[in-house]
Amino acid sequence: MSLRSAVAAPFKGRGEDELAESEFVVALSLDRDWFSPEQATRLADIAVGEGLLERTDEALVPTFDPADTTIPEGFVPDEELLRRRSAFEQVLDALVADGIDKREAVAEINELQQTLAVTIEAAAVLYARRRDIDVSEAADRALAELGD
Repeated sequence: MSLRSAVAAPFKGRGEDELAESEFVVALSLDRDWFSPEQATRLADIAVGEGLLERTDEALVPTFDPADTTIPEGFVPDEELLRRRSAFEQVLDALVADGIDKREAVAEINELQQTLAVTIEAAAVLYARRRDIDVSEAADRALAELGD
């Protein structure tokens, strides 16, 4: 997942378990030249919203082990990462990352949606949970979006 790779890069590059937000921004904008400082800040906001980072009083802390994330040679994240993904897209990314074929997942999620007469997000969360894939962040977000 490229969002995870982009978030992991500053931590792997500096060998740290947490970084001040300014260090995170510098690592993505000046050190790697992937984003402008404003875009790097936006990426941090998105990563916090998607549960990949937590903000503490002093730092950004990944909720995953960056050392376990592979950053492919020549990797450059797409600016598309700066767009907040829907709960459905988050679940689909988690399914694909777990080795499930994307087309197969979409077809089965669509079938669940029609059979149960629920939203696509609810069907996707159910599909993932039936496969023991933790998508609690996306589930919480989908639930919150129902109230909006």
